[in-house]
Amino acid sequence: MNPEQIQNIGFIAQGLFASRFIVQWVRSEKVGRVLTPVMFWQLSLVASFLLIIYSILAQDLPVLLGQAIGYYIYVRNLRLKRAWRVLPKYFRYFVVAFPFLAGLWLIFGGEYSLKGIWDHHDNMALLIWGTIGQLIFSSRFIYQWYYSEKVKRSVLPLGFWIISIVGAVFISTYAFYMDLYPIILGHVFGFFIYSRNIAIHFKYQKKLAALKNTNV
Repeated sequence: MNPEQIQNIGFIAQGLFASRFIVQWVRSEKVGRVLTPVMFWQLSLVASFLLIIYSILAQDLPVLLGQAIGYYIYVRNLRLKRAWRVLPKYFRYFVVAFPFLAGLWLIFGGEYSLKGIWDHHDNMALLIWGTIGQLIFSSRFIYQWYYSEKVKRSVLPLGFWIISIVGAVFISTYAFYMDLYPIILGHVFGFFIYSRNIAIHFKYQKKLAALKNTNV
């Protein structure tokens, strides 16, 4: 597969990731509080599938690591939304099995094996920087998962958006030096969405506080 085709897969994946946040942001702006629509997790899952393929073909270890962390969390959120079992049975089987198939690809994939991806990175400092950024960025979903399990429903808490901004700074720098244009484009758009959700959160909390004081 030539570099242009690989980049196109990355752009499609980032387009889907952007779409999930557009849906989430527009609906949140409309009601004045941070929402977590089912479509957010559905688009996340499809986009993650494509970005795993992209990261293997582009030989990008940090991005691959990030998607490996978030993939099953998307599935869990669909369960919390009671939107998992409505999907076709064989599609669910494939979704669950895909990371294992990708793992086999990484073991036996020759040029696109884990060894090939590792050898592709000749700048160890940059690889470490990108990996740290991806771990920070991906930890937002670990935090989101923990928080959602705690409240027994799928939510996107304030900490999710703050971690998103911090991680995006690291990854954007890494992507710039690695010429990962789909990743750069995705994070430029992401900064706006993360900031708006933080603003919506505080505006809603202020509104709740005002209502509470009115009722006292």
